[in-house]
Amino acid sequence: MPGTPASATEISSDLLARLADARRRTDDLFGVVKERNLYERPIPERHRIVFYIGHLEAFDWNLLREAVRARPPWNPDFDRLFAFGIDPVDGGLPSDQPRDWPAIDIVRRYTSEVREALDASLEHASRVADGDTPLDRLLHVAIEHRLMHEETLSYMLHCLPLDQKQAVGQTPSPAASAFRPGMIEIPAGRATLGLSRGGATFGWDNEFEEHEVDVPPFRIDRCMVTNGEFLAFIDALGYERLDLWTAENWRWRSECNITHPAFWKREGGLWLWRGMFANIPLPLDWPVYVSHAEAAAYARWAGKSLPTEAQWHRAAYGTPEGGERRFPWGDDPPSPRVGNFDFERWDPVPVGAHPESRSAFGVEGLLGNGWEWTSSVFAPFPGFRSFPFYPGYSANFFDGKHFTMKGGSSRTATCMLRRSFRNWFQARYQYVYAGFRCVSA
Repeated sequence: MPGTPASATEISSDLLARLADARRRTDDLFGVVKERNLYERPIPERHRIVFYIGHLEAFDWNLLREAVRARPPWNPDFDRLFAFGIDPVDGGLPSDQPRDWPAIDIVRRYTSEVREALDASLEHASRVADGDTPLDRLLHVAIEHRLMHEETLSYMLHCLPLDQKQAVGQTPSPAASAFRPGMIEIPAGRATLGLSRGGATFGWDNEFEEHEVDVPPFRIDRCMVTNGEFLAFIDALGYERLDLWTAENWRWRSECNITHPAFWKREGGLWLWRGMFANIPLPLDWPVYVSHAEAAAYARWAGKSLPTEAQWHRAAYGTPEGGERRFPWGDDPPSPRVGNFDFERWDPVPVGAHPESRSAFGVEGLLGNGWEWTSSVFAPFPGFRSFPFYPGYSANFFDGKHFTMKGGSSRTATCMLRRSFRNWFQARYQYVYAGFRCVSA
């Protein structure tokens, strides 16, 4: 969403304020981890926590240094060490040890010096940067990159043992909801995907170019699939039925002994929800968080399928009259009244908790409370062009192994609730705050 307009030569004060706010959020998040546990690796496929402390500032430094004419790099080894995260495929996992990383006080000194150098340069920088990229676009990238990590770090820290964290905020508790199971009829129509290049709204490279897709009629779940509904799949031995899984997904399920969602825990014959700061009895009306592989198996068991990206858009933004809305509920900006997002909570809420979020067709909870898997492989839109300053952001993942997600979670920033935003992950990645809803003809 566009920020406060800036003159041709001045950086928007709104962008600088947003950068400061994003920094505060990630600084606070690292404070959740006890000091002695900063070298833990909560998720096998990801770096140790210490990497991300260095990465956020290194990313900003590598992105902005030349544009704001900051002083030459004084620690190029750290600039490279903390430059990029990892997304291993085909079972390859990192094997580094805590001793392979710099001491935390050295990492913090590096991040502090980087932030001070950038801020000093930003005070005098022109938004007309050298080259083809205005500085305000680079600042949008820095801000949203950091906010994305606020979310991914949240689910990473969610996987830390409880005794390695310091509780901050509320402890979740099950609550009654107005959840109404059932499906909604969506008539045939068009879905507009993507952004128009040259518009006022910031977007990542994979959001361009805007185009329309004809969508035949279909039916879609009113709400996201709940823990209670997924429990029926488990009780029906869904994890043991080869016919519900693709060959690759079955191999993963078998070799990794996947028998339930990653955020569930079996204890004393009862299912628990592994909350950020406490384990509680499994809330049956919360959305289930699973991998794409698990979601697809459930959908096949239910005699349905996962929606395409275009079907999801049609259900979320389309109207019976043929027009489209800015948000599912209308054109009003996001607020707590219509969803669980923008870091309001650490955990989900019942799927029927926000009836005012309904789309024009009556589909509920499409933004917030959990990303939603689609059946669409993450791929470029017609007219795609990589960012020249970040060529691998999307293009490196157009590999047929990642699937598009839409919506948002409780830890998704409001700016990324725009209609065109696309998220993506590998099919067998269990840890993201992602659920799903099903469709049928």
